[in-house]
Amino acid sequence: MQSKRMSALEIRRMIYAALYLAIALILPFLTGQIPQIGAMLSPMHIPVLLCGFLCGPVYGMLVGFIAPLLRSVLFGMPVLFPSAASMAFELAAYGFCSGELYRRLPSGKWSVYVSLILSMIIGRIVWGIMRAIFAGFMKTDFTMALFISGALTSAIPGIILHIVLIPVLVVVMEKAGLSVNRKQTSR
Repeated sequence: MQSKRMSALEIRRMIYAALYLAIALILPFLTGQIPQIGAMLSPMHIPVLLCGFLCGPVYGMLVGFIAPLLRSVLFGMPVLFPSAASMAFELAAYGFCSGELYRRLPSGKWSVYVSLILSMIIGRIVWGIMRAIFAGFMKTDFTMALFISGALTSAIPGIILHIVLIPVLVVVMEKAGLSVNRKQTSR
């Protein structure tokens, strides 16, 4: 009985993860309709973070790693190297950290915010490290000013959107029974 229950739970995780991957591929088309800030909203980050929160760290990491690479191959955006390659590691960190931190922290509204903010910080650091590594391969510079510009300054609208939107979505989806990350929400 237990193995069947775990199988059903694993199937739900896979289905939800596939849905989050599809949303990550499509959402940039919608935000791209707002030329001034569309890209600054970091639309692929939203479903990846949600996947981590609601499906767990492994699925969050997988969806995060696959989404920018697959989107690059299918639609040509973001450019595969170095943009999509760096984003793959950044979003993998987002998905893994949001799921793992949220799973480990005690239940409470604050745990969503703590997990989200720490995941965003870690993801941005991973992005910066990968951009620096790729810049070394390409024999170009990646300065601290470029890191701050890419990770913070140009990302402010997305950071604000994520901090406002994602906790609300996590709480609503958990109440609707759409989370398979935490033990108390598993069925």
